[in-house]
Amino acid sequence: MAFESDYIWLEGKFVPFKEAKLHFLTSSLHYGTSVFEGIRSYNTPEGPAVFRLKDHLRRLIQSTHILGMKELPYTFDEMYDATLELVRMNKMEECYIRPLIYINSGGWNLSVNNVGIGMGIAVWKWNNYLGEEALRNGIRANIASFPRHHPNITMTKGKVSGNYINSVLAKSESMLLGFDEAVMLDTNGNVSECTGENIFVVRNGVIYTPPRSSVLEGLTRESVMMLARDYGFSVVEDTITRDQLYIADEVFVTGTAAEIIALSEIDFRKIGSGVTGPVCKKVQELYSDLIHGKNEKYADWLDLIYTVETVATGTEG
Repeated sequence: MAFESDYIWLEGKFVPFKEAKLHFLTSSLHYGTSVFEGIRSYNTPEGPAVFRLKDHLRRLIQSTHILGMKELPYTFDEMYDATLELVRMNKMEECYIRPLIYINSGGWNLSVNNVGIGMGIAVWKWNNYLGEEALRNGIRANIASFPRHHPNITMTKGKVSGNYINSVLAKSESMLLGFDEAVMLDTNGNVSECTGENIFVVRNGVIYTPPRSSVLEGLTRESVMMLARDYGFSVVEDTITRDQLYIADEVFVTGTAAEIIALSEIDFRKIGSGVTGPVCKKVQELYSDLIHGKNEKYADWLDLIYTVETVATGTEG
């Protein structure tokens, strides 16, 4: 995957990609004291649009509040405008967007008090995180030996960079064992989520997902729950045990990067038919329509970068 683009927005300025640099002694690099979001832009009939940009930026700001950062250097509107303008300047349509808020001065006393706060945004071209074959046939997973963070240890509702060491340990282990993804249990031994995705279980036509207590409240998770209910599925937040995964009709995961992917095997046990099941396929279809501007009910979740007419007349930014 190529991460390069023409410009990155850094500290309030659009700078050439190779000039977007921070000093080695930036404390967030050493201690993981930064927060981020993963956002996607998709093509729609009206032009390329960013999916749930406002909601992602709200969660980004909430993450700084959870971490204890005080005054941010940029307003919500400035972040919003910078994101759309950055995609325009890089002449991208379907892409991934990564805003990051970090400490740019101070922070060496293991405190976020009395520090300087900086922010950057990058964009890059993006296809499916786990590949086209994974969409059709699902992926193999195992139960990680590393449990998901306890919510009173690292605050699981914030997308804090340091939290992701937990995911790195779990996924690295799983990949070395020959799996594609890891399912993480909470500290009580119940199913929590995967390393970068929320998890859903289908049994007897009902869709179950773990309660919000230990999981990141994923925006894709929320979107899928709303779409599934619109279509007529019963969606229940409930405790899920490890063995309930094994006997499920289907298991699938959701996330900005992965979108909607089935887990066709867990711990060497085939799940359901061993390929992407009918409920997951329907959810994939509903979600694809949503992000590509084919669901009018949620049209306000899409922020146009520029319109088809603007491109036709050559007047985009």
